[in-house]
Amino acid sequence: MENNIKILPLIPLRGITIFPYMVLHFDVGREKSILALEEAMLKDQEIFLVSQKDAKVEEPIEEDIFTIGSICNIKQILKLPGDTVRVLVEGVSRARISNYIQLEPFFKAEIELLEDEEVVINKESEALVRSMRKSFDEYIKLSGNIPAEILVSIEDVENPGRLADVISSYLMLKGEKKQELLEAYDVSERLEKLIVMINNEVDILKIERKIGVKVKNKVDKSQKEYYLREQLKAIQEELGEDDEDKKEIARYKSRITKAKLPKVVKEKALYELDRLKNSGSYSAEGGVIRSYLDWILDLPWNNETKDNLDVKKAREVLEEEHYGLEDVKDRIIEYLAVRKMSNSLKGPIICLVGPPGVGKTSIARSIAKALNRNFVRMSLGGVRDEAEIRGHRKTYVGAIPGRIIYGMKQAKSKNPLFLLDEIDKMSNDFRGDPADALLEVLDSEQNSTFRDHYLELDFDLSKALFVTTANSLETIPRPLLDRMEIIEVSGYTYEEKFHIAKNHLIPKQLKEHNIEKDIITFADNSIYNVIENYTRESGVRSLERKLATLLRKAIAEMVEKDKKNINITSNHVKKYLGPAIYTFEKADREDKIGVVTGMAWTGYGGDTLPVEVTVMPGNGKLELTGQLGDVMKESARAGYSYVRANAEKYGINPEFHKDKDIHIHVPEGAVPKDGPSAGVTMITALVSALSNRKVRHNVAMTGEITLTGRVLPIGGLKEKTLAAYRAGIDTIIIPKENEKDMLKIPKTIKSKLTFILADKIDIVLEMALL
Repeated sequence: MENNIKILPLIPLRGITIFPYMVLHFDVGREKSILALEEAMLKDQEIFLVSQKDAKVEEPIEEDIFTIGSICNIKQILKLPGDTVRVLVEGVSRARISNYIQLEPFFKAEIELLEDEEVVINKESEALVRSMRKSFDEYIKLSGNIPAEILVSIEDVENPGRLADVISSYLMLKGEKKQELLEAYDVSERLEKLIVMINNEVDILKIERKIGVKVKNKVDKSQKEYYLREQLKAIQEELGEDDEDKKEIARYKSRITKAKLPKVVKEKALYELDRLKNSGSYSAEGGVIRSYLDWILDLPWNNETKDNLDVKKAREVLEEEHYGLEDVKDRIIEYLAVRKMSNSLKGPIICLVGPPGVGKTSIARSIAKALNRNFVRMSLGGVRDEAEIRGHRKTYVGAIPGRIIYGMKQAKSKNPLFLLDEIDKMSNDFRGDPADALLEVLDSEQNSTFRDHYLELDFDLSKALFVTTANSLETIPRPLLDRMEIIEVSGYTYEEKFHIAKNHLIPKQLKEHNIEKDIITFADNSIYNVIENYTRESGVRSLERKLATLLRKAIAEMVEKDKKNINITSNHVKKYLGPAIYTFEKADREDKIGVVTGMAWTGYGGDTLPVEVTVMPGNGKLELTGQLGDVMKESARAGYSYVRANAEKYGINPEFHKDKDIHIHVPEGAVPKDGPSAGVTMITALVSALSNRKVRHNVAMTGEITLTGRVLPIGGLKEKTLAAYRAGIDTIIIPKENEKDMLKIPKTIKSKLTFILADKIDIVLEMALL
């Protein structure tokens, strides 16, 4: 038994299987394999060669190598350029890897020899050998790749096992099949497997020869393209299939006939189908025509969904999915009501403008649901190529329609709700301005004949209801803005956020986390706490994230402590979310000189903005600090000029600008501040500081001023009022022209505040100064 065990260096082969008695040369390039060769040359020039399971593996390990291979004698080694070695080997015997002795720096393994058992020569074995010789003879004749002399060389081989191995080495088989033959220890089993494999190869070669003869009789060898086509036809005939070209033309013809296409479109489609017939299925032009026909046939030229004109039902859907946003809801109800009465109204182009997270995109989905229309969304953020809207001309390689036509195909109806998201984020470059291309899309007088460069056919967009969204109107070109009906979706109030959280966000998060509503509940004070101390935004995205965090932490606590349910209170909020992130500016509780509470609008809603003025001996210098924008700096200078011009009126020394330096400071210096609403605050603080009169601590104000003392209107009154109320203010001075905006302030807050309307700065000073 010990004679059957050897310890030899091992080389894993890629894509090669070596049989006993087989002479083969191959190239070795891997460092491990070269070291194994050198080790073999130092010993008895014996090496164990075995195939890899996957030829792509560059650095195989034990699991990547078959266990059965061949012990080989190295006959010759030749060094080639580039660190490659060419080896000539002869297979000696089958062997199996018993154990790996070493893996580095090369493979060395304990090898067990597998010698063929002696075959008893009887009628059965003789029949197998004869059948194998006959099949191999036929294989050689059909393949034409193996020299006929091989038949003579194998005539002298009488041992059935050796004969099988020699024949196996000449067959063009896949690696798995060759390995299967190598692993067949039993000679009879090996002979049977080999006969089946040879017969399979013979059958394939016969079919190839038959197809080759058919093609050769029909075509001239020089016509390569024609030859290939005829070969394919011959294969299809052999399989009993019809000509695919004819089938494809018939399919397109049937689709064009059945589709309810407008007359012009149908004529164009039939014209292109004729071109497809004449161009040939294998030409580049044929592929372009097929793509074009597919686009024409997939578009909803006449498909429409039936509008739900039930105004009450539509109102219910909108109310159910969104809290507040009354302007938007009213506009949709108006559209439905007019549509119900006239039945011919074109789709309006609505532009929802507001800060991020207030629900502009989601309300567009709700409108589609309320109208029973298909919804399709196209994001315009970062789009800077006109072809994105109008498509490419067919002359370009890889031309496709624009995203408007793509959206209509996606919608599968010609009257969807088409959302153009982030219309203010478009850009432009040398490829054109997409905003200009949108002028036709968003014009109800023009879009009934919208023409895409790829289609070159008029497509009716007038039935679609276009809704666009934007964070700001400033970056939208005026001609485009003129085509849209602007609806402002301002930030939510403190109360609105509470109701949105309670009625929409919390149920949504409970559903997403698969939690029953009775298992985890939120106390009202916990929701108010999150809104006030952990989020600062116009919308509710951050609020939703914080509520989701609370929910996850509550679930974790329930699982860890085996609780059945939990009610999240303010204490839980502090425990789960940590200390409060934001605190609102609280108004002073005492009257001070030169300190006035202003009101400001920010991207996340309103806030109070204290303005401080101090007077020092000097030479009339005016100092401004607090990271102020250009508009606020102008307000400060205009206020300073007004006070100088009217100093005596307010009991101020007219010569103060000669011997007094004034410093105006707006705290929270790291936060950029700008906007036309701080003029009255600046003047009040200046007059207070220069006349030594205190300012009422419970008064906040907003408004811009002119050099003549007129108070100009401002924006964002609703948000500013909410901020003042939160800060503990009970009296607010606003410009007289903003009286109309008081309607937007929630009644619950309006009833707790005193509003003073001022059209001149004198009224502001009279009410604010003691």
